[in-house]
Amino acid sequence: MVPFLASVAVISLSGVMMPGPAFAVTVAKSYKSRFAGIKVALGHALVEIPLMLIIYFGFARFFDREPVQIALYLVGGGVLVWMGIGMFRARGSITSRGGDLPYNAVIAGVVTSAVNPFFILWWLVIGSMLIMKSLAFGLIGFALLITVHLLCDFGWLAFISNLVYRTKSFWKGKSQEGLFIACSWLLIGFGGWFLVSGIKLIV
Repeated sequence: MVPFLASVAVISLSGVMMPGPAFAVTVAKSYKSRFAGIKVALGHALVEIPLMLIIYFGFARFFDREPVQIALYLVGGGVLVWMGIGMFRARGSITSRGGDLPYNAVIAGVVTSAVNPFFILWWLVIGSMLIMKSLAFGLIGFALLITVHLLCDFGWLAFISNLVYRTKSFWKGKSQEGLFIACSWLLIGFGGWFLVSGIKLIV
């Protein structure tokens, strides 16, 4: 079982360490709290665990339907663009007056996961492979898969959150504003990518 769990850790980290919507909001929220990463990861888990159970019990085919995929791309893309624009507009009040984004970190984790089509596709393609391999060890194998994967999510986002919080004194003024602009454009970029992908499926 050890080689299987090691593969789960490596594959999970390769996914969670890729910059994406959850990473962007973690960085932005970490200026106010060192625990922002844990809260984002908690919101992420609230979406991820039910999705893993859906795949485990064989209902993944629902997401293979083209209308469902189109809806995921269009709704997800629209929400991420909206969040990115909101972050871009709020950058001034956050950097100059010590404000915060208009949503808490747990909600941000839920939203950036639930509306991210590539997160869902990752589980349908790569994650389903890991789940099938876990079946060789029974229910305990599946439980350990969930545990190891979530530890990777929580560990990485907690590390990012602590890093940003501890070094925030070096990210003041224009540097801090530039980082917020980069995070907002990351959200807008992913949102635009999702919207284009959804439109391509329609035409």
